[in-house]
Amino acid sequence: MTQNNEEHTTTPAGEKIIATVKFRSAGKQYDFDTNGLELNQGDSVVVETNRGRALGTVARPPRNVAKQDLPQDLKKVLRLATEADHNMARISSSKEKEAFDHCMERIRQRNMPMKLVKAEYLFDGSKIIFYFTADGRVDFRELVKDLAHHFHTRIEMRQIGVRDEAKLIGGIGICGRELCCGTFLTDFHPVSVRMAKQQGLALNPTKISGQCGRLLCCLGYEYDTYCKMAKQLPKPGSKASLDGQPVEVVCGQTLSQTVTVRCSGKTISNIPVASLSTNKTGAKEEPKKSGGSSPAPEKRQAKEGERKTGNKGKGGKPASRDGKPQRPARGKSAEGRPSKNKRGGKPGQEKQNRPKKTSGPQEQQGQENSQRPNRKPRPDKGPAKDKSQATPATGENNDKNQEKNPQDKKPNKRRSRNRRRPPRKP
Repeated sequence: MTQNNEEHTTTPAGEKIIATVKFRSAGKQYDFDTNGLELNQGDSVVVETNRGRALGTVARPPRNVAKQDLPQDLKKVLRLATEADHNMARISSSKEKEAFDHCMERIRQRNMPMKLVKAEYLFDGSKIIFYFTADGRVDFRELVKDLAHHFHTRIEMRQIGVRDEAKLIGGIGICGRELCCGTFLTDFHPVSVRMAKQQGLALNPTKISGQCGRLLCCLGYEYDTYCKMAKQLPKPGSKASLDGQPVEVVCGQTLSQTVTVRCSGKTISNIPVASLSTNKTGAKEEPKKSGGSSPAPEKRQAKEGERKTGNKGKGGKPASRDGKPQRPARGKSAEGRPSKNKRGGKPGQEKQNRPKKTSGPQEQQGQENSQRPNRKPRPDKGPAKDKSQATPATGENNDKNQEKNPQDKKPNKRRSRNRRRPPRKP
């Protein structure tokens, strides 16, 4: 026997033989080192775990695994389970009902906000694990002291979710079969309402929820298949043609790969997708423009240049090749006349040609009062002196006088507004 074991355990350098073990019918599966034992699928073994020794079943036959692919904290299989181990496990499981009832009584006495789900003994009776559910954190230190004093063994309190609760208890689903989580599901995957919408199910919480109150796990079984088949159907509202006639797609059936269309006011259903010729873009094809209908490129550029420069006739401003108007020379306008800019023309030339504006003192006061309605009129101190009479009548002095004349200046509205504003608060 030893020779056969030695021949079986010979492995290449850097590899180990591991086996997959499970502790419940639908529980999680863990990898263990075979420790040189010859194991087969379905054998009962005693293994060493983080919470102590446990009795499990080999779910997958042994296999060689490279050293870099080995899981962390790999435990070993201690031995094959004997008849004494099975008897000890049966005796411990018979005590679980008593432990559950005693713990429930203690919880009621202390009015603790928790729901006890199950009490589990290890096969050798060295530890009791109590599973419970609660909305938040629960202080169960005093409860653990009472249980340890009564059972004289180690006590562990483990809080679980509602899905794990349904897995431990088991039951019958709305389909009439045992719960998936209690028979073959080892891990829980996220489920969303989008999966129910994609499969065309009624969004009724009582119909798409399981025993745990969450969405059914079976909603995710066919979700990927529905998504792939839905991509092959045309979208509702798209245009297509059936036997040369234009039709509009109303809806589609994913599994049967058929659609319902509307043609000349009539609705036709159960039409295979292969018999339709649809436009991939879903939009109407624009008619192709022929070469004769499009304007010549030279005329098109000329029109664009007229839009940018604003030229509408032959007498418009000259435009450059890019369509932008040419800038006139400095000091002259486009028509050749001297511009109003002081750099291009003579200084004071425009100001001499302007007519002088003179007004009496009363008119000046009336205009000042009209410009500043919020201020009180100043008292009349007599006619204002005309400084233009004392100075020689030259172009430069007249320009200065016109600049000083308050009638020619426009009121600074921005300054008046700033003065009226209240001060800003710090």
